[in-house]
Amino acid sequence: MNTKRITEMALLTAVGLIIHVIESFIPQLIPVPGVKPGLANIVTLLALYRLPKREALLVIAARVILSSIFGGGLLTFIYSFSGCLMSIAVMLPLTRVIRPRYMFLPSVLGAAAHNAGQIIAAIIINRLPSLAAYLPVLVLTGCIAGLFTGLAAGFVHSRLPNR
Repeated sequence: MNTKRITEMALLTAVGLIIHVIESFIPQLIPVPGVKPGLANIVTLLALYRLPKREALLVIAARVILSSIFGGGLLTFIYSFSGCLMSIAVMLPLTRVIRPRYMFLPSVLGAAAHNAGQIIAAIIINRLPSLAAYLPVLVLTGCIAGLFTGLAAGFVHSRLPNR
């Protein structure tokens, strides 16, 4: 790993943290707990498309860990990490076959998987299987947010210099 790559990874992590902090100040658009735009996932998509997969995973892990430290705590980390694992499990193989021009597709599917991961964590933590009824609302809003973040990431990606 060279200095240029380390710098790009650090910048992506920092931008993801900044977006996460800014997003925490945006009032909730829909009065449903847990629904938010997920704008920091723009960085996740850029990392998955621009970096080797191992390095992209390092950026994503650093962003999730640092975001939890700066803006939450243990429960925030558990929910974020479980959602992140599910999301990456879906998006990582898709980014190998879907061109950057269509990065909104892995974004939408990754958002749905992220919400599923969070609901699974909530069911386990709270021992309330009835929380699964909340999944359709989260998946629907997550897909809308995933479409927006995917389109935004595609726009940014198209304006970055080729590697």
